[in-house]
Amino acid sequence: MANRLRNYFPLIRERKEVLKEIGENSGLYAVFTGWKPEQQEEFLDFCTGMKGVKILYDSFFKEVMNPEYTPGRLNRFLSLLIGKKVTIRQVIPNDGSRIADENTLLITDIVVEFEEGSLANVEIQKIGYSFPGERSACYSADLLLRQYKRVRDEKNRTKQKFSYKDIKNVYIIVLFDKSAREFHAVLGKHLHKSYWGFDTGLEVELLQNFIFITLDIFRKNMENKSIENELDAWLMFFSSEDPERIIELIDKYPMFREMYDDIYELCRNMEKVMGMFSKELRELDRNTVQYMIDEMQETIDAQAAALEANEKKLEAERKRHEEELEREKAKYAEALRCIEELKRKSSSDPLQ
Repeated sequence: MANRLRNYFPLIRERKEVLKEIGENSGLYAVFTGWKPEQQEEFLDFCTGMKGVKILYDSFFKEVMNPEYTPGRLNRFLSLLIGKKVTIRQVIPNDGSRIADENTLLITDIVVEFEEGSLANVEIQKIGYSFPGERSACYSADLLLRQYKRVRDEKNRTKQKFSYKDIKNVYIIVLFDKSAREFHAVLGKHLHKSYWGFDTGLEVELLQNFIFITLDIFRKNMENKSIENELDAWLMFFSSEDPERIIELIDKYPMFREMYDDIYELCRNMEKVMGMFSKELRELDRNTVQYMIDEMQETIDAQAAALEANEKKLEAERKRHEEELEREKAKYAEALRCIEELKRKSSSDPLQ
């Protein structure tokens, strides 16, 4: 398999060559031996072509898809996804008024502005449960408000009249590496695009758009299937580490060869690629810890809710038994009263 990839990418090095360079540099060797054995193998696998690079790693994604250096790539992908040609004008910083969320299991986050003024937030999530619909709506509202303020301020600065017609679409685009259970309830679907409508048929231009792509479901859908269109080719590029798929991809869509050339050129810069990989491992550890904390919190919350429900049930049972006991006491008291009444009548009866 590695030899086949090396036929396409002569830059790919052999395992012994990579290990030799690492071993001859004390700094690199210290970094390498600080990784877990399975992490060392993952690194060697993608450097030697045994497996593909995880393109969804933030460092690798931004290296290959950076809209500031290679805008045509992200332009092409987003055009296919949105369904119309878009051209990125600029990348917008994520700080400032942007909603902060430090606990999200985020891989990549890029906000871009298109030539016609629309904004798009492209996110890649490691685990989809951390990006619910409510959060997507907040992100969309945030983008819309940022655009409104920018357009309004520009109109005021140039002494032009502001109109809400000047506000353009905003897009929240999320690629999930592992999707939440809600997505699995929609069998066989990996691409979800929102639409707005009214039950009366009213047509009004609403500006918030959502596109969700579940790459785990896409991979499952593509099992034993060939790549049939360019959008699927992009999703395969983002989601597959299988060398056979990489070869199929570059044979059918040669434009991806250049991207893999960039990756394997990067892999020859051992200090840089090891630094990038170390960064991803640290982020993965942070995300994994946060995921475990969130899972444990969900378990604790569920147990607390169950305990509260049981306590309420027990309290209801206790009250029911107390009420039943009071009724029995009342019956007993009434029976005693009747007996005493009968005794009284019996003692006063002159026939006795």
